[in-house]
Amino acid sequence: MHPLPRSLRRCALALAAGALPLALHAQNLSSASYDGLREAVDRVAPQMVEWRRDIHAHPELSGQEERTAKLVAEHLRSLGMEVQTGVGGHGVVGTLRGARPGPTVALRADMDALPVAERTGLPFASTAKAEYLGNEVPVMHACGHDAHVAMLMGAASALAGLRDELAGTVRFVFQPAEEGAPVQPDAEGRTPAFGARAMIDDGALQGVDAIYGLHITANLPSGTLGYRSGPMMAGSDSLTIHVHGRGGHGSSPWNAVDPILAASQIVVGLQGIVSRQLNISQEPAVLTIGSIHGGTRSNIIPDDVEMQGTLRTFDEGMREQAHQHIVRTAEHIAQASGAQARVRFGPVAYPVTTNDPKLTDASLPALELAADGKVTVVPKVSGSEDFSEFQKQVPGFFFLLGAPPAGKDYTKAPPNHSAEFDVDEQQFPVGARALATLAMDYLARSGQAAQRSAR
Repeated sequence: MHPLPRSLRRCALALAAGALPLALHAQNLSSASYDGLREAVDRVAPQMVEWRRDIHAHPELSGQEERTAKLVAEHLRSLGMEVQTGVGGHGVVGTLRGARPGPTVALRADMDALPVAERTGLPFASTAKAEYLGNEVPVMHACGHDAHVAMLMGAASALAGLRDELAGTVRFVFQPAEEGAPVQPDAEGRTPAFGARAMIDDGALQGVDAIYGLHITANLPSGTLGYRSGPMMAGSDSLTIHVHGRGGHGSSPWNAVDPILAASQIVVGLQGIVSRQLNISQEPAVLTIGSIHGGTRSNIIPDDVEMQGTLRTFDEGMREQAHQHIVRTAEHIAQASGAQARVRFGPVAYPVTTNDPKLTDASLPALELAADGKVTVVPKVSGSEDFSEFQKQVPGFFFLLGAPPAGKDYTKAPPNHSAEFDVDEQQFPVGARALATLAMDYLARSGQAAQRSAR
C-alpha cells in the first residue's frame, strides 16, 4: 500500500443533511435493520481493540498462523457457526446461515504478518521472532492484517445477532499467507498453492455468489472508505534473473566473462521496457530489481550473479508483453557480453485486483451508509493483493479504510510494510460496519431481485 496523492482524490467527506433515508432506500435495508447492525458493531468495538492488540503482540508469518486461526475458530464457534479449519493451510471458514434461504456472500480477512522489526513504541508492540526461509527474523503486523481479523470478527458478532433477518448465507473467510509463499520455490521456481489460491482449491468459495474485502491504510483521511471500479491494485509477478559468465581474476577481465557487468547492463536495459516498450498511456506499469547477489571478494570475477525483482501491471495483455520484453532484454544483453541469462517468473504471481463494475455500483449506497458518506474514489495502487484470486472466481469488491494514527497527518503517516506502521483503532467500527452492511445489503438486494423476477 502507498500514500495516495491528494490531487487524484474525489472525496465525499460529509453526508448531506437528509441523505441517510435516501441511502437506506437505495440499499433496500430497513431503518430498523441498519440501526440494529450499527448498535451491534458499537457493542463489540472494545472487543475488536482487544483482539487486535492480542494478535498484534503475537504476529505469525505466512503459513504459520496457528495461534491466530485458533482464536478466530473459537470465536466463530461461540457464535454458533459452522466452522472449518485447515482450509488452504491455516485458513478458517465460518458459515452463518440466515433464517430464510437466499444467496451466499463471503467476507474475507487476511491473517499473516511480515518479517519486520517493529519500531512503533506501542505498549503491545511485537517482540516475536520466527523462522523465515531458514533464518530467524523479527515478526510484525506491519500491513494491518491484525486489524482486518479483528474487524471481521466484529462483523461476525454483529451479523450472528441478526441472523433472523438474513435471507441467505454469510461466509467468513479468514485467509493465511496473503503476503507470499510460505516456502522456498524449487529449482524451477514452483511452489505449492498458497494463500487465496489454496483456500479456493480447498473449496472456500464453493457456492459463493460474491465476495467483499477491505484493507486498512494510514494514508487516507480518518474514517474514509476508498474504492475504485475496475482495476484497482496491480497484478504482481516476482522474477529471478540468473546470469552465468566465466570467473577469473579481477586484474585480467579479458580472460573471463564478467556476469556482474552483464547484470548491471541488464538492470539498466530493463528500465527501457516500461519507458519505451509498454504503452503506459493505457495503464501504468512498474519494474524494479530489488536484489543483486554475486561474487565473494574484490579481485575475483564470479561465475554467476542472481537478481530478483518485481513487475506490477494493471492489464493482462501488458503483463504478457512485459514478460516477453524482460526475457528478450536479459538474454540478448547477456549474449552481447558473452554471458548467458535465464529469466524465471514466480513464485509470487498475483492477478490484478479488479472490482466488478456492476457489483461496485450496486454496493456504493451501502458503503456510503456505513461510512456516513465519507467515501472517495482512489487512484490505482501499485501494491498487490491476492484477494484478486477470489475475484477471478466470483464477482468481488475490495476497498480501503483510512485509519491514520490519531493526531497524525495521513499524507505523512508511515505506510503499510513500514516498521513504524500503526492505525487508529477508533476506526475499526467503520470497517466492521462496512463489511456487515455490504453483506446484509447484498442479501436484501438479491432477495428483492428474486421477488421481482417471480412476479
